[in-house]
Amino acid sequence: MHKQYNMKQLILDIPTVYEPAKKHPAYQINELVEHMNFEDLYHTARYPYHPALLLKLILFAYARGFRSGRQIERFADENKVAMWLTQGAVPSYRTINRFRVNHKIDDMITQLRERLLALGLIDDVIFIDGTKILADANKYSFVWRKNTIRYSELNQTKAKQLIHEIQQTQDDLPSLKQENLSLDEMDEVIAHLEARIDDLNEQVRQTPKLSPNPAKQERRHVKSQTHHLQKIKNKQSQYEQQQAIFGIRNSYSKTDHDATFMRVKEDPMLNGQLKPAYNVQMATNGQYILNYDIFQRPTDTKTLIPFLNKMKDEQTLGSYIVADMGYGSEANYRFLEDEMPEQTVLIPYGTMLRENSRKWQSDDRQVMNWEYDECRDEYTDKNGVLFTFHNYSKRTDKSGITRDFKVYQAESKDENNQIIPEAFTPKQNVRRISINPAWEYQKAKIRDNLNNQTNTEIYARCKIEVEPVFDRMKAHFGVTRFMVRGLEKVKREMGIVMVAMNMAKLSGRRG
Repeated sequence: MHKQYNMKQLILDIPTVYEPAKKHPAYQINELVEHMNFEDLYHTARYPYHPALLLKLILFAYARGFRSGRQIERFADENKVAMWLTQGAVPSYRTINRFRVNHKIDDMITQLRERLLALGLIDDVIFIDGTKILADANKYSFVWRKNTIRYSELNQTKAKQLIHEIQQTQDDLPSLKQENLSLDEMDEVIAHLEARIDDLNEQVRQTPKLSPNPAKQERRHVKSQTHHLQKIKNKQSQYEQQQAIFGIRNSYSKTDHDATFMRVKEDPMLNGQLKPAYNVQMATNGQYILNYDIFQRPTDTKTLIPFLNKMKDEQTLGSYIVADMGYGSEANYRFLEDEMPEQTVLIPYGTMLRENSRKWQSDDRQVMNWEYDECRDEYTDKNGVLFTFHNYSKRTDKSGITRDFKVYQAESKDENNQIIPEAFTPKQNVRRISINPAWEYQKAKIRDNLNNQTNTEIYARCKIEVEPVFDRMKAHFGVTRFMVRGLEKVKREMGIVMVAMNMAKLSGRRG
């Protein structure tokens, strides 16, 4: 049960009554939120204010550049338009902070896209790009995977040495494996040592006047071994917890375990220092944000497939998928061809623009400039050296993606059985080249797509679609650092930012 809140309730019309213009961001936000269903929210607790009231206030505050809970509380108390949205209510900053990390705003994404389509403000094209936004974490709170692995190995070495020392004096110690010791095995040894200490305590009580007492000396030594083994066990437990937090990443922050250290554009020290941040991926059209997602990996290439799957599930995927060359890879092209054949892909690969340059086309080292005999499956370089098929090979990267190659080897002798010097490397090895037929096919397909006049005009819009949105988000709305911690909470805050920016743009104002 919420406090009474009804925007349509009859009130006494007095001169102080206020209602914003229909083009005002607050009016647009009010219209959007009023059509939402809040019946399924908050089963476990009662909020003192209606969810619609809180959502309207937070969206409008974000549209005006206020993101702190205390700032939003003061904004609700002092701003006339905010008072109209809340009907005079002033939620506390604690209520605001609790609400914005628990409320799911994903339902508004589909509604927003349908509304923008109905107004004719967007078409059936999505432009994808990413940016890094700092996490709410200390920049010196880093934990590196390589260091964790190295320290864990050193800790295991200490454990083995200590266990070996204990086995020299404790004959009844259970046998342990020679590989890395587990926490359970260390607990077993500690329990054995503690039992031995109890026996020695009993011996000391039975011989109180014996000096020097061998039982006391042994007890002191066993206690020291127990203490050191317990420290080693605690360290090993810490390293295992860190490995679990890493997942597929190479670093994380102690302040926000979901944040990854990566390079960001905001680098005032100009030293390329890695900082805890999140990789924000956005899909836009007409500079409206149609969808978004947050990733922990710094590279954009690995984010395309999960991002497209998310948009497909939420029905925000357009007929054209446009992105820069940072997303061009064989795995991504293969996925798009197999899973989304109806979409037109306009994503150039890394070397596509350079391949059109005069320097590239005159480079004798580039295989694409050589002659190829399709019937004989042979390549001939600019020096006349013939490369014939030699064998097949496979390469698997860190992500587990396997690529198939055809290896061609140079003919080292001519028709007169004379050595061909150009067929050898500087170290006198026979030259070889590796060709990936699947990759060459995908590159040719992308070149054909982008050579089409209509597609070229669509791709040219990429420069004015996503980057201005990022600039506006950071410069005007002040979103250079998240206000919450944890991946799920960061996603929800980013959703609020997205809706607020769209509402501000939809109103025809600059927020």
